[in-house]
Amino acid sequence: MSNADEAAAAAERLAAGKALFASDWVFRMAVPRIDVLPPVRSVEVAFAGRSNVGKSSLINALVGKRALARTSGTPGRTQELIYFDPVPRDGAPPPIALVDMPGYGYAEAPKALVDAWTSLIIDYLRGRPNLRRVYVLVDSRHGLKPTDFEVMKILDTAAVSYQVVLTKIDKISKGLEAQAVRKLIETTDLALRKHPAAYPQVLATSSEKGWGMDDLRAAIAEVARLG
Repeated sequence: MSNADEAAAAAERLAAGKALFASDWVFRMAVPRIDVLPPVRSVEVAFAGRSNVGKSSLINALVGKRALARTSGTPGRTQELIYFDPVPRDGAPPPIALVDMPGYGYAEAPKALVDAWTSLIIDYLRGRPNLRRVYVLVDSRHGLKPTDFEVMKILDTAAVSYQVVLTKIDKISKGLEAQAVRKLIETTDLALRKHPAAYPQVLATSSEKGWGMDDLRAAIAEVARLG
């Protein structure tokens, strides 16, 4: 493929992402247990990550709404699977749903609650037939942690495609952002090579600054297109 063709293809992907997220996005439902999941009707992509990694902020930045997903300074606030849909323009089912998953790795939460969250996460990841990709969010200041690898192992076993998204890259020390992000991407990419279900591209984002959101929107639109 020529440079011109590559540039045209990249522009087409970005345009598809922009179009998908130009819709008005709304909260659909909260799912506290696996037996009350909504009927399968469209592709789903889910967002997983340690507590306080910035999942809700990232979803809000993606859809261009400040308060669609609830954000909190208190880790572990999201305790259910939270579904968001684009409002269909022609009455057809939405092409995709976003799913905000409970944060994992929050040691201060009561054990019974952590066990319930963990069970919900595992059952959803293993058993949802229309789940096409999981975006595993990783705080760029801390990198991959043992709890991230545990979730990735579950995804590998379930053969669920997942992609690592670095968050909060604007929080890296001033003057070192580009160098530090490049090094973190290289390190993360190297670690992911051992995981068969990992998508081989690490995305770097900042919800606060909007960095990397166009690329993430394009990636999600591609998943929606492929079905």
